[in-house]
Amino acid sequence: MTRAPRAFKSAAIAAARAAEDKKAERILLLDVRKTSPLSDYLIIATALSRPHLEALEHKVSEDLLKIGLNVHRRNKPQTDRWRVLDYGGLIVHLMVDDARRLYALERLHDGAKELSWRG
Repeated sequence: MTRAPRAFKSAAIAAARAAEDKKAERILLLDVRKTSPLSDYLIIATALSRPHLEALEHKVSEDLLKIGLNVHRRNKPQTDRWRVLDYGGLIVHLMVDDARRLYALERLHDGAKELSWRG
C-alpha cells in the first residue's frame, strides 16, 4: 500500500519520538524529498551500545506497527553498529556514534530540510 507524504511525516515524527523514549542521542529528522529518489523522510539517531541499538530498533518497529506501518526491509546481515529500517517513504538509520561519524549521512543529504519532531 502506498502512503501519502503526509502519512510518512507523521510516521517519521512517531519514529523520532520512539527513539527519544529509548534515550537515543542526536535524533535528526530530515525531509529528503528534494535530495533522495528513495524516500520522503529520513531519521538518523545515535545508539550508545549494541544492546541500546537493539532496543531502539525494537521500539521504533513496535511503535510504527501500532500506527499501521510495517517495515519493508531491514539491513541484512544486521551489524553491531548500524540498523536500517526501510518503510518506503521513511528510512530510519540507527547507528552507534563511531559509525555515524564515519558515514556522515547528514552530508549526503545536503540541502534537506531538518524538521522539528518535538511537541
